[in-house]
Amino acid sequence: MASPSVVLLLSGSLRSGSSNEAVLRAAQDAAPEGVRTVRYAGLGGLPHFNPDDDDPEGTGRLPAPVAELRAAIAAADALLICTPEYAGTLPGSFKNLLDWTVGGTEICDKPTAWVNAAAPGRGGGAEATLRTVLGYTGADIVADACVRLQANDEHLREGLTEVLSRLVRRAGGTTG
Repeated sequence: MASPSVVLLLSGSLRSGSSNEAVLRAAQDAAPEGVRTVRYAGLGGLPHFNPDDDDPEGTGRLPAPVAELRAAIAAADALLICTPEYAGTLPGSFKNLLDWTVGGTEICDKPTAWVNAAAPGRGGGAEATLRTVLGYTGADIVADACVRLQANDEHLREGLTEVLSRLVRRAGGTTG
């Protein structure tokens, strides 16, 4: 029996009760057969990005929380992001997480998508910034898996199941 495809869930919110967290909890419940989701919970523990600490000598030494983030990304077959928009862009803490991925190769060519859980007419700035930064990381953005779904959407579960299936198919998995 093949091992399940792993999708790493990344929240851009530090608030435990945020709608972004609710969407990612729903994604865990909506995972189709053959897909295992893993929620990354280290956002608040990441140090401020400093290029001097991003292994400039190639020694493999990184701050422990950064090494854990990169290991989680490397272990995943795909990434699903749900982040709020703050002041027209990504929250600083989530941009910090992404900054730590630029110097590594773990995210390069990794199928990646996002769910925009913002109210209608909002969240476009975060999406635009996310697309730009993920371009620098070399992530494989799966456009047809980038969707708008709100935490209270009656079709949330079905939408998330489809998003996860699209990501896994791109990663070479076999759902749906």
